Amino acid sequence: MERKRGIMMKLIIAIVNHDDANAVVQNLSKNGFSSTRLSTTGGFLLAGNVTLLVGVEEDKVQTAIDVIREYSHSRKQMIPTTTEMSYSYIPTMPVEVRVGGATIFVVDVERFERL
Repeated sequence: MERKRGIMMKLIIAIVNHDDANAVVQNLSKNGFSSTRLSTTGGFLLAGNVTLLVGVEEDKVQTAIDVIREYSHSRKQMIPTTTEMSYSYIPTMPVEVRVGGATIFVVDVERFERL
């Protein structure tokens, strides 16, 4: 059992676009960070995302965030819009929206053990 005593641990919760997830996970690993990958859905377009859980020592938080930032790209995407008319929907012109990038939360970890 490994217990980190006296070392402040943080949990990074990073929500990234599904298209970027493999590159983010691979590069976190190359930089010595372990992560847990969860398939999630949400956001404006109800699109597939990946939520990554990354436990890091406090002094390595920025390094992990820099890796996530480098491999999480925002992009423009055209989405259809619809107008409701009675019982049917009439398609209208698609609109361009920005998707991707990452949303990151960093939280304190009260206790960390690797069993």
